[in-house]
Amino acid sequence: MIRIRSPHEGLITALAIGGFFIILGSVFALTPGISQKTNAFFSDLTTVTYPLGSSSTVHLPAPANPAEHIGFYTAVVNFLLGVGILQIVILALRLWVKSPIRRIAETVGNLVFWLGVAVMANVFLLTGTLSGWFQFWSALIVLIGASLIARFFVYLARKGINGALHE
Repeated sequence: MIRIRSPHEGLITALAIGGFFIILGSVFALTPGISQKTNAFFSDLTTVTYPLGSSSTVHLPAPANPAEHIGFYTAVVNFLLGVGILQIVILALRLWVKSPIRRIAETVGNLVFWLGVAVMANVFLLTGTLSGWFQFWSALIVLIGASLIARFFVYLARKGINGALHE
């Protein structure tokens, strides 16, 4: 089977890649002292003992002083919001050019993931607590699942629309 690729798909991919770098560059350009904040954050990472159940513990990486990195977390939230907004633009373009359903489903999943992570980072990381740090990572795992489920629902909706058209 020969696949004919629309020239629009290549342009949308170029927009996605270019937009990602513009967002990354903008966060670095518009966040005062971001290099120092980034270095301070990674220098502060250590191993923390985290309780696992009632009688055991596990050693996980975490910042020793989470409250000292609010500026870094804010830059991360801004980056995540930027990528989430970029996903909205990409989804609109994919719907406009009638992209294949797998591309639309992928973009919907990405949208759920990036905006969800932005919300979770805002809710948990900006608390500046160790428990917020671990709650963020737990929420990230949940968001991966939610992203996959969102993709599934796009396929399911498409199948439902096609099934209704054939009746």
